[in-house]
Amino acid sequence: MKVGVFDSGIGGLTVVKSLLQHQLFEDIIYFGDTARVPYGIKDKNTIIRYAIEAVEFFKNFELDLIIVACNTVSAYALDEMRENSTCPIIGVVEAGVKAASNAIKDKNTNILILGTKATINSKAYEIGLVEKEFTNLQAKATGLFVPLVEEEIYDGAILQESFKHYFKDIKTPHAIILGCTHFPLISDALQNYFGKDTVLIHSGDAIVEQLESEFTFNKKYTNPNIKFFASENPEALRSVAKKWLNK
Repeated sequence: MKVGVFDSGIGGLTVVKSLLQHQLFEDIIYFGDTARVPYGIKDKNTIIRYAIEAVEFFKNFELDLIIVACNTVSAYALDEMRENSTCPIIGVVEAGVKAASNAIKDKNTNILILGTKATINSKAYEIGLVEKEFTNLQAKATGLFVPLVEEEIYDGAILQESFKHYFKDIKTPHAIILGCTHFPLISDALQNYFGKDTVLIHSGDAIVEQLESEFTFNKKYTNPNIKFFASENPEALRSVAKKWLNK
């Protein structure tokens, strides 16, 4: 299968990393809308317009599947993308809800949802989790984490101060949904901050779990072909990909 991975910027590379680890695809086409990142502060209609433009871009590649790695797009624009696509599309929000439901059996478990302002305002994760009968949910918009990751700040004083800023009134969760694909890059720091008993739900792993439950993969691809595209400064994207993915 040939898959397209769409993100507002570089964060979706964490999903690509999970796909590579599980060797699911022969060809991966990554598109980051780096000229217009972040999506998390934009209005719904703008997000939908950008998402449909991404679908049009992917039509150049005869894909078998598109993965929407951006949580904000998954929360607001998945239906519109599917209406305009010639191949199936799956998003990280639905996958994250399913992964949380599979990993957490106690419906009263205290779950903290982290994401951009737009993702949190959509309540997409909360709606999905309530449908799965979870009752003890907290949600926090943590938009500062995105530029910190973009600056390759994965720990240290600045990040720790942002933790204190965002989490000073947060009850220690039993599980955290990393509702932005940038956030797995700071997962070690989050784990240390909240403690080893807190379960982290990672978008990339959640997508792989959903793919393996819905599709049959008869072959492992140890050396897939990957092409990276960006709406601005594609060389910067490729440089980050080289560091994160060794590609």
